[in-house]
Amino acid sequence: MRVSGHRKRMVLILAALSVVALLFGCAQTQASLQKTVFRPGTYTASAKGIGGDVKISVTFSATDIVSIKVDQHNETPGVGDVAIETIPEKIVKGQTLNVDTVAGATITSKAILTAVEECIKKAGGDVAAFKAKQPVAAKKAADITQTADVVVIGAGGAGLAAAVSAHQAGASVIVVEKMPKVGGNTIISGAAYNSADPERQKNAPASAGPEATVMALINATPANELHKQMQATLKKEYEEYKASGATYLFDSPTLHALQTFEGGDRKDDLVLIKNYTSKTLAGLHWLESLGMKFTDTCFTVLGALWQRSHKPVKPLGTGYIESMTSYLSAHNVPIMLETKAEHIIMDKGRAAGVIATGPSGNKVTLYAKKGVVIATGGFSKNIEMRQKYNTQWKTLDASIPSTNHPGATGDGIVMAQEVGSDLVGMEYIQLLPMGDPQTGSLSGNIEQGVENRIFVNKEGNRFVAEDARRDVMTQALYQQPDATMWVIVDKHSYPTGSTKNNFNETIDELVESGRAFKADTLEELAAKIHVPAANLVKAVAEFNKAVEKKGGDPFGRTLFADKIDTPPFYAGARVPTVHHTMGGIKINTETQVISTKGTVIPGLYAAGEVTGGIHGTNRLGGNALADIIVHGRIAGSNAAKGM
Repeated sequence: MRVSGHRKRMVLILAALSVVALLFGCAQTQASLQKTVFRPGTYTASAKGIGGDVKISVTFSATDIVSIKVDQHNETPGVGDVAIETIPEKIVKGQTLNVDTVAGATITSKAILTAVEECIKKAGGDVAAFKAKQPVAAKKAADITQTADVVVIGAGGAGLAAAVSAHQAGASVIVVEKMPKVGGNTIISGAAYNSADPERQKNAPASAGPEATVMALINATPANELHKQMQATLKKEYEEYKASGATYLFDSPTLHALQTFEGGDRKDDLVLIKNYTSKTLAGLHWLESLGMKFTDTCFTVLGALWQRSHKPVKPLGTGYIESMTSYLSAHNVPIMLETKAEHIIMDKGRAAGVIATGPSGNKVTLYAKKGVVIATGGFSKNIEMRQKYNTQWKTLDASIPSTNHPGATGDGIVMAQEVGSDLVGMEYIQLLPMGDPQTGSLSGNIEQGVENRIFVNKEGNRFVAEDARRDVMTQALYQQPDATMWVIVDKHSYPTGSTKNNFNETIDELVESGRAFKADTLEELAAKIHVPAANLVKAVAEFNKAVEKKGGDPFGRTLFADKIDTPPFYAGARVPTVHHTMGGIKINTETQVISTKGTVIPGLYAAGEVTGGIHGTNRLGGNALADIIVHGRIAGSNAAKGM
């Protein structure tokens, strides 16, 4: 049948209209579907972070998450901040909950994700779909090649000290850090800094330093000629102190050195130790010159053995990191985050730079005209490595938690070995009896200092001198039921509920979250922590009697301050946890790396926990922060000179 032109045009128009209608209908359907993704508005939710509730507000359009705002939090400064800044941005950018947590701020990251998930539910969204959606893949950036006088690997305390010191010596500096934030273990530490300090020690009573300790060090059989000379020096210092009639605490770099030497079972290098303790006070004053503040009195941190631990005014290690990064920022010294150093560049036997991998997988080549400083920390988070070298403990497998940040995996040790570095003391791995039962971290610890607290086991009995070496206390804890203990303190440690521990947590917050227990009587406290009341009462009475006498403790304890006799009383549970690796790269007093042949590797320096030889079998509490500052400064200064 023949169709007229007019009719054909009508058919085509109708067909076209049908297609348009179909497309329009599909568009309407799609728009309708999109509009039902969320109920537009702003919704709020909160979830538990490491410092309490993290409260957020999320604004939705009909189709998208428009913004995420963290309204309130009490997360650790310099640690949780990174998650608070980056996690919301990643969620909004990718319109997905499938984002990686920030290494070192996992709990804060999860709190934000949990709270956002709750807001999505409130807005009528499909949580499962948002969890399943893949994030937008980052494009690989261009390769980078840069040159500076000094390249520092690691932006923890030692690396930052090296970077500041190198810059102060006139060098240009580049810092590379594999983590998404600066700080390393330093920023999450208890932050105690050991040093003999003539000014602050005047605020401590003489009874805080028992004469028996000093005399035992003086009269010990010398290990070598240097040891003998230092014993003679200590004897002279102590006799002069007694003749002066001083009523304050005796201390000196010599006493500090000999306690460190004996505390490490003489497996440490006394030459390194003597150099170290002679420079701790200068390191403290250097930090103060950068704006860091310490309290006016010293205390005894766990395992320090003497009342020479300095406490920063700011919580944890934030004061160290903030003071040094402020200097680097003010002087435009770059810190390349999420940039993992892989290899040391060698040129004619000299360290000449670093090959690294950038955030997107791009190659980063950094040439160092004068020196490379390795400051990557220890290997407490590398289970394979700690199992390989462990000879002291029954096991250091994944069942044993660690206080360390996720980046403490021994990378610098491996890189140094590649270029011929010798290692020393790798088998010496320190455990603390102070780990959180759930995470192994130091957070939640209710002790304020050694002098004012005792430990009891799950039967309510004391079992060790609480001022002993860290390894001694941990070994004793392993002999207790479930390797678990309770730290017991009273109002002397927490005058008010808002008093904070050394990790920026108030005692009220710890009690509210179930990480500590509070009672008006010891019997009530015993009931709350499920230990026999008679045993706990006896343990406290025994301790109080020794406090009165300033001695005579059945476990041999010598450090005391106040009795545990004033309510409220508090208890907090603790377990063993991997804390510090004493072994690492062999260095000399100039922090130059020593090869397996016993010679200096030109242009290569190391500082901090990545090194070995300073702490022997057992590091004294409070010695690490002083170590990283002293040796970080030396490394940076010498690298700037191109020694």
